[in-house]
Amino acid sequence: MNMSTHKVHHSPSTWQQPCPPTASPERTTLVQTLANRILALAPAPTAGRLLIGIDGFTAAGKTSFGHILAERIAESGRRPVLRATLDDFKNPWKDRHLYDRESGEGYYRNAYDYTSAGRLLLDPCRDPEATSCALCSIDPLTQQDHSARTTPLTPDTVLIVDGVFAFRPEIDAYWDFRIWLDVDAELSVRRGAERDQNWAGSEAESLHRNRYLAAEHLYLKEVDPLPRMDAVVDNRDFAHPHLLTHTGE
Repeated sequence: MNMSTHKVHHSPSTWQQPCPPTASPERTTLVQTLANRILALAPAPTAGRLLIGIDGFTAAGKTSFGHILAERIAESGRRPVLRATLDDFKNPWKDRHLYDRESGEGYYRNAYDYTSAGRLLLDPCRDPEATSCALCSIDPLTQQDHSARTTPLTPDTVLIVDGVFAFRPEIDAYWDFRIWLDVDAELSVRRGAERDQNWAGSEAESLHRNRYLAAEHLYLKEVDPLPRMDAVVDNRDFAHPHLLTHTGE
């Protein structure tokens, strides 16, 4: 078995959060448990690619969790890993005058470009004949188009994607393993407002409560994704996460 460490290939987007420099023992153990479960789904190299979706309320810790999970899988030496986020597959801001994107319902209905996410990222990763995919469509900060910038695919690639609404009907069928990071609504608003204070200023809390949280409630009501999760992680305390439930073992 090849136990050399693989490199994680990240999106070229500037909308990235760093992997926390130090993980607690509880966090390390939990992430390793999930990495082992994912690798056991279809042992490489003959069983094809794996697509992993990570969802949860805004500021639940999805991006950081995805980075750490990707590192654990890559360090096993058993599969190469790609990292992407659905925030890199949003409709461009230049078109926002064409639709409502600022109310809770408008954000839920119109912010994300699932057609591009499928065409550029998810369809190629699902197609065993495809040899590359794009990890970013439109950079959400710079609005630079990265759709022509591709990353090689191997037959045993693991793709880890984080993002809100990851289990909507438009893209739900792509995932081989679904993870939900569980935090309560008020913690989501508080964390998100603190995180986005530098650019949203005094509007940060209202933005998270009236747009993002309202969109999440609509998502939960319409889609009810939680019963389909392979793992639900209580992520209220970053240093002490724990597995609430999992299925499929």
